[in-house]
Amino acid sequence: MKTPAPALFTPRVTRGEDGVYRWVYEVNLFTHPTYFFLVWKIFFCLFLGISAVVLLADLANWGARQALSNLPFLGYFLLGMTVVTALGYLLYAAVMGGKYVVEFEMDDKGVLHRQTAAQAKKAKRLSALTALGGLVSGRMTTVGVGMNARRTEMYTEFARVRKVKAYPRRRLIKVNGRLSRNQVYAPAEDFELVRQFIVSRCEKVRNISQ
Repeated sequence: MKTPAPALFTPRVTRGEDGVYRWVYEVNLFTHPTYFFLVWKIFFCLFLGISAVVLLADLANWGARQALSNLPFLGYFLLGMTVVTALGYLLYAAVMGGKYVVEFEMDDKGVLHRQTAAQAKKAKRLSALTALGGLVSGRMTTVGVGMNARRTEMYTEFARVRKVKAYPRRRLIKVNGRLSRNQVYAPAEDFELVRQFIVSRCEKVRNISQ
């Protein structure tokens, strides 16, 4: 049986009259790698899918030698994809003022991760431009990334969480369900309190790591 976490109430994490804990956290987009790798992973998964189709098609039609001859090209393509992703990420970070500012609301049932109103407006405008650029250039993957970027908030119900993983140095707690991946940030002074609060309420968690 899990030990109940202590109640949270600090100058940084406050509890309202409605029983909801609230706090704001700023992530430096230029020094924090999480969001760059998140975007890169999306493109990398697409790259793996395309590469598998190309290699299997060449293997079936031309044999192993022809299939393997495509590996250098795929390697250069992966490198180019990484460079373009990095440039796009730097542009996004610059437009957002170098910061990802997020508001959190948490109670006994779940946690809400939401960009501030000002940043959400910028993010939606940028995602619309990205999607439009993808349509003009005929790149549907870019359209998909742009549409996905329109999502500026996520709610995770603790009853549906299957895995919790903490990264104290990055002030990050990943709260994952079967179909959702939420990222909870907390100030260094309150990090362990927030982590314990989340873990104590995720009764179906199979994997807790730190």
